[in-house]
Amino acid sequence: MSEFARDDAVDRVEEILRTVETETMPVPVRELWVLGDVALGLDPIDRLDVYVTKDILLTDDADRSEAFEAKYGIEGVGQTIRADWAEEYPEYLKANANGYAAPEKCLAAQLVGDDEPVHLEVCNASFEDNVTQRLESAKRRGDYEQILDPRGACLWVDDGDGGRRSEEALRKLREGEFVLPTLPQSLQMLGMDEEEAADAADAVSAFRNRQDGASVRGDVV
Repeated sequence: MSEFARDDAVDRVEEILRTVETETMPVPVRELWVLGDVALGLDPIDRLDVYVTKDILLTDDADRSEAFEAKYGIEGVGQTIRADWAEEYPEYLKANANGYAAPEKCLAAQLVGDDEPVHLEVCNASFEDNVTQRLESAKRRGDYEQILDPRGACLWVDDGDGGRRSEEALRKLREGEFVLPTLPQSLQMLGMDEEEAADAADAVSAFRNRQDGASVRGDVV
């Protein structure tokens, strides 16, 4: 699969939402956004971009962590991710290069199929805060590929009672009613000059074009 028809992309977003709403997650999820092409109303959509805000899990469950390490060779279960989740969904248990349970990879395994053109961004910060953080970091380092597309729509938030969908945002998403500027214009609105914004937008597009199948990027700020 190399792209989504627009209706299929929105259907897929709703499937991801249902998973967050109804299944145990490896870490608590606080927000779910979509950004970029799907929010712009494009058809077809080359890649579906989803942003998840998660809590940092700091539970100390050493006994269960040791048991999972012995069985799966992965450290940190019960510490960086929920042990109850790992027991329920061992097929989604993923580690980073150091062999430690990786929340963003576990979320991606549960939410996204390997061959889907879906990119998942996972961070402990809200989408709006992370847009600013990543932009400032990218400007300091000159690494524009790390910029987060600010053109997003919030579809779900944790309200302390099982989560709440924005039915209006979902309706606008399905009907293509969001009115959003181009990426260079959005970056200028966030403080970049015209030339820098154009260069940054090109770098973001190049990064996206190099992705194939499902991809995930985790971030802690």
